[in-house]
Amino acid sequence: MHTPRRRFSLAGKLALLLFCVALAGIAATALFAWLLDNLALGASIGLLLCAPLALWAAHRYLAPQLSLFRALSGSVASFRDGDFSFSLARRSNDELDDLVAAHNELGDVLREERQSLFQRELLLDTVVQNTPVALLLAEPRGAIVYGNLAARQLFNDGRKVEGLHFAPLMARAPAPLRQALGEGRDRLFSFDYAGQEETYHLARRNFHLNGRVHALYLFKRLTAELSRQEVATWKKVIRVISHELNNSLAPITSLAHSGAELLRRGEPDKLGRIFDTIEERARHLHGFLRAYSSVAKLPAPVPEAVEWNTFLASLKAHYPFAQEATPPTTLAHFDPAQIEQALINMLKNAHESGSPPEQVTLAVHPLGRHLRIDVSDRGPGMSDAVLANALVPFYSTKRTGSGLGLALVREIAEAHGGRIALANREGGGLCVSLTLPA
Repeated sequence: MHTPRRRFSLAGKLALLLFCVALAGIAATALFAWLLDNLALGASIGLLLCAPLALWAAHRYLAPQLSLFRALSGSVASFRDGDFSFSLARRSNDELDDLVAAHNELGDVLREERQSLFQRELLLDTVVQNTPVALLLAEPRGAIVYGNLAARQLFNDGRKVEGLHFAPLMARAPAPLRQALGEGRDRLFSFDYAGQEETYHLARRNFHLNGRVHALYLFKRLTAELSRQEVATWKKVIRVISHELNNSLAPITSLAHSGAELLRRGEPDKLGRIFDTIEERARHLHGFLRAYSSVAKLPAPVPEAVEWNTFLASLKAHYPFAQEATPPTTLAHFDPAQIEQALINMLKNAHESGSPPEQVTLAVHPLGRHLRIDVSDRGPGMSDAVLANALVPFYSTKRTGSGLGLALVREIAEAHGGRIALANREGGGLCVSLTLPA
């Protein structure tokens, strides 16, 4: 950007003013000294006459600068109040022009930023208002300060909810919704709405707004999505069951025909091998159906006090493992039969991973209000794709696997209020972690 050449700087103008005042004082002193023929008296009269002249010159010189400073002060106050429409004009070709130019550029930037912010806020409000997630924002005393269209439709028959109080509004809501709010955590709930059952997910978050803590409630309708997932799951279940039934029934049918043919030929001594194979396929089919039944009929856990050394000794009778850490001396509280089944599935997977048996380990770690049980191995681990799907029911990479082992562990963990996590180990292998409330 081209900067015009300055004729005088502020310092130059001030030096010129002082020079002119001094020159006028010398001239007045010389004039009165010559007229009165008395140097001292002439100097005194010249000084008295130059003082008003100096004040007048200073006022004339400083008046534009003082006016500019007042304008800048008022403009900055407007900026502070959010009004960025002010700009200043000055054409003196000195340093103050740079200040004015910087001020005007700042105003332009602030105006553009405010316009951009306004457009973004408008876009955000449009998105939030039209999202299918019902959203309510309540201030600390419970008054609702914001509700989108979905919230108005869900809670107030399409009317505005701003200004209403959260507690009375929720008192008119269905009982399952009130119960979900009372639990104080994110959760799913279902209730009858407009003549059909609807499933929602409740999430709540706290954040600071204008120096105060506000509560944000989000109610997401999941009915359609869950229905699609349910249909997809049933289709997968039917495919898996059909595949397993065919794998067992097809050879049984073939072997039964072969047995009948052997009897017809009078060769009953060869029937033993056929019956053994039929028994093996029937046993496999029975085990497969029992595994499916275990997921479908999982009862609610019945927690009881569990002593770790006794529990782990019983677990070792099913699958051996090395203990990495000394178990806690305090009692745990969980359903021992269900947790034992979960750990058996985890240990079974570890032994079937190809890991050396002596490197299959189990460790119990107290974590405050929770405890974590790690089952680790030194097998090949899992790829990212397998890790992402390992907990999905019926997903298996094993030729004879049902895909229900880890899915059952997940069901048991979540029934206890815990969770399961899988991670590849450094140096190879897999660690499956079961976290439970202590």
